[in-house]
Amino acid sequence: MGWFCSARILACLALGSLCWMTSARAEAPDDFFKGKTIRLVVGYGPGGGYDIYARMISPYLSKAFGTTVVVENQPGAGGITALNRIATGQPDGLTIMIVNGLGATLAQLTDQPGVRYDLGKLSHLGTVSASPWVWLVGPSSPYRSVKDVLASKKRQMWSASGPMDGLSDGAAFTCAALQMDCSIVLGYPGSNEAAHAVAKGEMDMIFVSDTSANNYVKSGQAHALATMGRQKSRFFPDVPTIFEAASLNAEAAALFDFHSTAENLGRILVAPPGMAADRLAFLQKSVAEALRDPQLVAEGERTQRYVDFIDADKTRKATLSVVAEMTPDQKKKILALIASAEKK
Repeated sequence: MGWFCSARILACLALGSLCWMTSARAEAPDDFFKGKTIRLVVGYGPGGGYDIYARMISPYLSKAFGTTVVVENQPGAGGITALNRIATGQPDGLTIMIVNGLGATLAQLTDQPGVRYDLGKLSHLGTVSASPWVWLVGPSSPYRSVKDVLASKKRQMWSASGPMDGLSDGAAFTCAALQMDCSIVLGYPGSNEAAHAVAKGEMDMIFVSDTSANNYVKSGQAHALATMGRQKSRFFPDVPTIFEAASLNAEAAALFDFHSTAENLGRILVAPPGMAADRLAFLQKSVAEALRDPQLVAEGERTQRYVDFIDADKTRKATLSVVAEMTPDQKKKILALIASAEKK
């Protein structure tokens, strides 16, 4: 009899647990997120381009989600540390991240030390914007053109934060393609600090997105030498592309073309993998609503932090296309050029 009662109690407890789990799964996303706080993680320090974008879009995300959205800076290894946390985080929808698609993809493709995420397996929420990148020097630099740099025999010092943060990999591609003598100095918390080092003359040059470059040039902290792709920046219509500024052989052109293709991944919003389909759909729908808000688009135009929204499905497909299309030979070459540039 005692065994029978215990069995009944266990069965009831198991049934109750099953009912609770079923109820939890059945909870509507609107009800789950209502009154919650969502962390929007930035993998760099305050004041840089990604931080500014996060703080600009967070009120609109908060409105669309029906939650409080708090921006949280988690600098480290050029964004890799924070992205690793996202990749292994709870898939409850309460933590999302704005990611440097270029840097994150190249770090994964080239097996950078410490990378534990797979960008293709994360939950994609959409792309905020995509910007071409620009080669900058300090305001007192003797270089006024790419030809001036190439004519110099001096080793060029590039500032960056992490091993594949957009700043460092862009510098590595540039130095390899143009056969420059370079050192890439890591350790700055973000692009803002790295740019200040160039402005003060501690470093010679930096590779940044055109939105950040625009701010540094307008404030007198930098001078733009070239846009690092085939298309010019909307901010620098008179600045030549790297294809116009230098005589490139086929290999150099291929390197810049590959890098600019990866650049087009832009600023991606992601969440941990394995999220329940209904919660993920809710976040994707809400992100689309927030980033298409006419008021946000107008604010981006006014501040020249443009929002060019790309939906979650297209973002995921673009990410997978870059991750999947690199051949073993390309990977070998890129690993070699980055190692060569960064060990000097």
